[in-house]
Amino acid sequence: MKINMDELLDSMLEGISNMDYVRSEDIPNIELYMDQVTSFMDEQLSSSKRYDDDKILTKTMINNYAKNNLLPPPVKKKYSKEHVVVMIFIYYFKTILSIKDIETILTPITEKYFDTDSDVDVASIYEEVCDTAKSQIQNLKDEVREAYETSQNTFKDMEGLSDSDREYLQLFSLISSLSFDVYAKKALIERIIDELPEPVHKKK
Repeated sequence: MKINMDELLDSMLEGISNMDYVRSEDIPNIELYMDQVTSFMDEQLSSSKRYDDDKILTKTMINNYAKNNLLPPPVKKKYSKEHVVVMIFIYYFKTILSIKDIETILTPITEKYFDTDSDVDVASIYEEVCDTAKSQIQNLKDEVREAYETSQNTFKDMEGLSDSDREYLQLFSLISSLSFDVYAKKALIERIIDELPEPVHKKK
């Protein structure tokens, strides 16, 4: 089936425009049992699923996060708003980072800013990070458009290709370009993590 390339680009850019995050004020400011946490996360992050039966968060995942020191333990089997924020961070990080790397970057946050009376807490850090990320949406759209337009100029002069083969190879070129971008940024993130000092911030 022939792909309408203009529609593909429009769909990609619309998807980026519609990217959203769980706002801090939408997270219940009460303690939740595990089943309530998994239900909340599934509802709030359902738009990020690729397939309907994908799991956002399960009891096993939560237990593993606590076991691997990614998540502070619940209090009397209940999870606070800050617990939920940490789980949201983990949800996004785990798509590109190892459990060890996630532990490295989250430990200083949870040790100093989790369950504190300070104006700077896990929730306020989350809001600041999300606001910054949202401000980069237009830049991301511009990068994707540029990658798309570049891919459309590949294989144009290569003889012996049918239109359908050329179209597929151009899509392959786009996928490769976007993949290299992810690879390069992942490598940069890992280098930054490797350069981090040993966690020294302890909750006061």
